[in-house]
Amino acid sequence: MNQNLKESIDLGNLPAHIAVIMDGNGRWAKQQGFTDRIFGHRNALTAVRETIEGCGELGVGFLTLYAFSTENWNRPQAEVKALMSLLISTIHDELPTMMKNQVRLQAIGDLANLPGNSQKVLQEAIAQTAENKGLTLVLALSYSGKWDLVQATKRVSEKVSLGELNASDVTAELIDQHLSTAGMPDPDLMIRTGGDHRISNFMLWQLAYAELYIFEELFWPDFRKVNLHQAILDFQMRERRFGKTSEQVKREG
Repeated sequence: MNQNLKESIDLGNLPAHIAVIMDGNGRWAKQQGFTDRIFGHRNALTAVRETIEGCGELGVGFLTLYAFSTENWNRPQAEVKALMSLLISTIHDELPTMMKNQVRLQAIGDLANLPGNSQKVLQEAIAQTAENKGLTLVLALSYSGKWDLVQATKRVSEKVSLGELNASDVTAELIDQHLSTAGMPDPDLMIRTGGDHRISNFMLWQLAYAELYIFEELFWPDFRKVNLHQAILDFQMRERRFGKTSEQVKREG
C-alpha cells in the first residue's frame, strides 16, 4: 500500500514546505496503558524519522515540526524536563543520519528560554549541518505564532523609531522578513494528528493559505510514511485558488 501511494505522487507538484502538529503522544501512552506521558513522546521518534525520511525521499524542501510550544512550558515540570532531555538525546543520536542524508537542521522560537545544555546541543547541530543540501528540517521550539508576530512587530517598530524605516514602508513582505521563518517558503500543507481541528497557535501568519490535513483517529506515535504520502496525495487533488475563481485558476494553469 505504501509503495502504491508513493508511486501515485506527482513529484512536480510537491508542497514546498510541510508543517506538522505532532499531536496525541499523551493519549497514545494512555491507550497503551501507561500513565507517564513521556512514554508517548519517546515512542514518537519512529514517526519523526519516517516523516523526515519520507520528505527527503520525495524531494520536499522544508519540513517544520511543532516540537514544543510556548504554552508547553505550563506542563508539569517533570514532563518539561523529560522533553528537554529527550530533545538533547534525539539530536545527538540522529545527527549522523542527518549528515548522511544531507538534512539541514534549523530551529525557530524563543530559543533563549531553552535550558543551556539544550541550546548548546541544538546550535552545534545547526552549525554542523549548515552546508547540507537536502531537506531543511525546522524544529519549532518554545514557539508560538503570537510570539512570532510580537517579536517581528517589535523589530520593525525599533527600526521605525530609529528612523531606519517609515511607517509607510511596513508591508506584508516586510513582516515576512522579520518573522523567525524569514527566507523560508510558507507551508503549503499542514498535517495534524490526533483529531483536533485547530492550528494551536502555530505559524499563524505563515499558514494563511496552507491546506490542512487532519488525521482523525491517528495519534502521532503511529504516523508513518504511508500517512505522509496519503496527505500529500490529498493535497495534490485540491484546487488552490488563493482568492481567485476556479475559472481564473484553470485559465492561468
